[in-house]
Amino acid sequence: MNTASERTDAQPAVTVIGLGEMGFALAEAFLDGGHATTVWNRTPEKADRLVAKGAERAASVRDAVAASPLVIVSVKGNATARAVLESSGDALAGRSVLNLTDGTSEEARAVAEWVRGRGTRYLHGQIMTIAPGIGGAETVIFYGGSDAVFGDFPSTLRLIGGRGTLISADAGVPALYGMAVHGTMWGALNGFLHAAALLSSEGIEAKRFLDDAGPSVAALMASFPMIADEVDRGEYATQYGALQHHRPSLEDLVRESEARNIDADFPNYTLDLVSKAVENGHANDSYSRLIEHFREK
Repeated sequence: MNTASERTDAQPAVTVIGLGEMGFALAEAFLDGGHATTVWNRTPEKADRLVAKGAERAASVRDAVAASPLVIVSVKGNATARAVLESSGDALAGRSVLNLTDGTSEEARAVAEWVRGRGTRYLHGQIMTIAPGIGGAETVIFYGGSDAVFGDFPSTLRLIGGRGTLISADAGVPALYGMAVHGTMWGALNGFLHAAALLSSEGIEAKRFLDDAGPSVAALMASFPMIADEVDRGEYATQYGALQHHRPSLEDLVRESEARNIDADFPNYTLDLVSKAVENGHANDSYSRLIEHFREK
């Protein structure tokens, strides 16, 4: 029988603590992958369907932790994650914890420090999908923390996301990666929805626009590596597409939006950023210069 500290690339027993939408999907993926799976949830009935599929329902967090070498935590907030793990007492010692709970980078680091202080290896994960995507070959999960945990359970971790990557020894970095993806997503979505509102005011379908303007939209996404390089180097001067050339187009977008009674706050915000940069002497810099605005708060 395997002990908690033994390395196994086969099918180690797994414990899942927290059976919300995401936790349930995680536990189901491990069961479907052939792992002996122990589950615990504050509301025991949430485990009924998993138990019917072969999961073991633990009577306490301590029992749940003691049952497996790998303990997965998926609860609401890192304060809850720590409180739940604290209730397991000394059962944590010698085990591996994978915390998949959302929160800030500092919260993740605090849980990591506490867990490691109990003689336990810690890995933090940021899942970049909704529950139905768990187990997908293209599902991305960013991991940070113990490379030993990541390396000891490769086949187990692939069951929940085929594109899991250990990005840092720092347990807080996955949260930052996740927020960066989400921030980019929300900015792009808000921009597209504003555009769709503008188009629909003229009776133009958003799908038709994408069909016609697809290459232009794709070119925008393809510009990210260039922008990232400028930001990393801190060099913004450009021969083409400088901020002074963005401003007239933004002014047109604001006037068009207002004329059609479309909320102009979004383009107005961008116009304000560009105008301030131009007025501060950066007229010939690329759009990446605006990173300095976001850094100055």
